[in-house]
Amino acid sequence: MTYLVLGFITGMSLILAVGPQNIFVIEQGLKKEFVFPVCLICSISDALLIFLGIFIFYYFQVFFTPLIEFLLNLLLIIFLLHFIWGKIRNEINEINLNISISKKLLSEVIFKTLAFTYLNPHVYSDTVFFLGNFSKDLLLKEKIFFGFGASFSSFMFFFILGYMSKYLSNYLKTKKIWKIINIFIIIFMSFLVIYVFKNIMQSSLALLF
Repeated sequence: MTYLVLGFITGMSLILAVGPQNIFVIEQGLKKEFVFPVCLICSISDALLIFLGIFIFYYFQVFFTPLIEFLLNLLLIIFLLHFIWGKIRNEINEINLNISISKKLLSEVIFKTLAFTYLNPHVYSDTVFFLGNFSKDLLLKEKIFFGFGASFSSFMFFFILGYMSKYLSNYLKTKKIWKIINIFIIIFMSFLVIYVFKNIMQSSLALLF
């Protein structure tokens, strides 16, 4: 249960960002056009990428020598620090939403949803690399719980964002709400940095001795 909660909080911390995919979901919610398939595609895609990252790091663990372990942890901590720094310097300005009503085919909306999801490089760094790398030291059962927790956060976030977009969009435009969200993310990610740094120290000792 602990790893389920850890996965949920970690996944939610990564997904809470004003990116093109989230803005597209909000727009579809405001237009009331194909909200369910858009939210479902985004959620399932996230879950697939999360478990892809987790199992890539699990099945290739046999190649994790102390040096590889050290380098992976080093890359992870660099990513975390970059992520935190981006949150610190991020100034949330007014978000421009395209809510003009124009009748679109379901196939066109699905194509756009897939493009916003799989052509976004951050989805690979956040889900495949970060969550996979972060869970590499967990046991298989713990990894699965961690993956389900992170996946559930995606499902919950996208469906809330889609079906309550009119309500949420008003808050997304205010700097105060996003400052509170960013502070929470910065604090949580800072704790993860400490955790990964401890792993780096252990890897360093393994290399030396």
